[in-house]
This record gives sequence, C-alpha cells and structure tokens, in this order.
Amino acid sequence: MRLLAASALYFGLVFAAGFALGVLRSLWLAPRLGERRAELLEMPLMLGVSALAATVLARGPAAGFTPTERLAMGGLALLMLLAVELLLVKPMRGMSLRHYIAGRDPVALSAYLAALLGFALMPAWSAPHL
Repeated sequence: MRLLAASALYFGLVFAAGFALGVLRSLWLAPRLGERRAELLEMPLMLGVSALAATVLARGPAAGFTPTERLAMGGLALLMLLAVELLLVKPMRGMSLRHYIAGRDPVALSAYLAALLGFALMPAWSAPHL
C-alpha cells in the first residue's frame, strides 16, 4: 500500500507541475517561439521537477524503499500519467489518440518519450544520492 501511495503522490506532484507549465507553454511560450521550441524548453524543467519530487519522496513516504520498489514506484506513476493523458486527449483536444500522435512534432515527440522514460526511472536514480 505504501508503494501505491508513494507512486500516486509522485505522479500527482509531477502532473500538477506539468499542468501548470503546460498552460504557460501553450499560452505564452509557444506563440512566441513555436510549439517545438516551447516543448523542448519545457522538458528539462519537467525532468528537474521529477528529480526534485523523487528525492523529496525518497526522504519521506518512500524512505527505505529497495531499488526494486523505487523502480516500481516510477513505473506505477508512469502508468498513472499515461492513463490520465490518454483519458484527457480526446475531451480536451477534441481528437483521437491517433490524430494527436500524428499531429505531434517528431522531434518534440521523441524528447517527450525520453522524458517519460526519465520520469519513470527518476525514483530509482534520485534516491541513492541522498
């Protein structure tokens, strides 16, 4: 149960930050720099947020987790993130998942997929550096 709670908290913290940054990116940065540049500038910030959240949780709710549990925490949080994104794509953007993916910039999409992997692995990477 601790693992599920820590995963949900990790997901929630990073998702909230991503939502806020996404609004700023969409309303302010993308119109000025273009969607690709705006998304690419957001990626390091999101990885930093992921690292901070994972480190804070490793000192609190996830304290004492084994490396396998930290990896599972990131994996469960990734599943939660993907589930929420998949459930929100159609209602918020008014398009199918296929059209959403096809419409993404390939460079930004590749960076996004790498950032998702980093998000999933961050609990395992961050905790040993305490």
